Amino acid sequence: MSGKKHDKSLKMKKISRNGKFFFLALDQGLEHGPDDFDEKTIDPEYIIDLSTKMDITGLILQKGLAIKYSENYMKRVPLILKLNGKTSLAKTEPFAPQITSVKDAVDMRADAVGYTIYVGSERENEMFKIAGEIEEEARDYGLPFIIWSYPRGKSVLKPDSFESIEYAARVALELGADIVKIHYTGSKKSFTEVVRAAGKCKVVSAGGPLEPLDKFYKDSADIMDSGAAGMAVGRNIWQNKSPVYVAKKLASIIFDKER
Repeated sequence: MSGKKHDKSLKMKKISRNGKFFFLALDQGLEHGPDDFDEKTIDPEYIIDLSTKMDITGLILQKGLAIKYSENYMKRVPLILKLNGKTSLAKTEPFAPQITSVKDAVDMRADAVGYTIYVGSERENEMFKIAGEIEEEARDYGLPFIIWSYPRGKSVLKPDSFESIEYAARVALELGADIVKIHYTGSKKSFTEVVRAAGKCKVVSAGGPLEPLDKFYKDSADIMDSGAAGMAVGRNIWQNKSPVYVAKKLASIIFDKER
């Protein structure tokens, strides 16, 4: 991109509230297939319309949903566009190809872009190169760059360990991400170390699969008390029988009203 660079801080403010982030994730259709959905949630319109009733600061979509359902969220919820993705069917070393561009994200009026890397995969060098190119272009356009940083691959013996997750957080910082989305370590003490390793890269915890609400709320409070900047949650909200209520409760935890 040529010409004057845009100010990224404006978009960072748009996808946050008082420096905290609450993202609703709906990129599971590509990543996990239809198994995550029931007869109601299989309709993207249902979940996207729900998002407009929630106190979220961003909606995470792949490009197909972003294009085809734009009238459901545009000017109502900030868009975070995922630039890459893969299915759960391939049994090869983890790699998610880029399927849309930063320029497309700008044309779709996205407020941030996201890209997944699999730290430790045999193809991490490819992902790092692409991430570097995305970061440069996103910086030119003034778009926050979010890295989904997951330790995966046959060489990663303990992908869910504190050490692996801490390493993944640091990698996102080194690659220039503004925000890193990682999995919770299960401990407030260890996650505090993960947040420290990420430095000035803001840490957002993934919500993960559906779990009992009391555990979900406790983990969420511990995550925020660890110094994390927010959460990106999908299934623990829209797989729940009362998704708007759960989102309201989670928002109160993230934005420090119930901690």
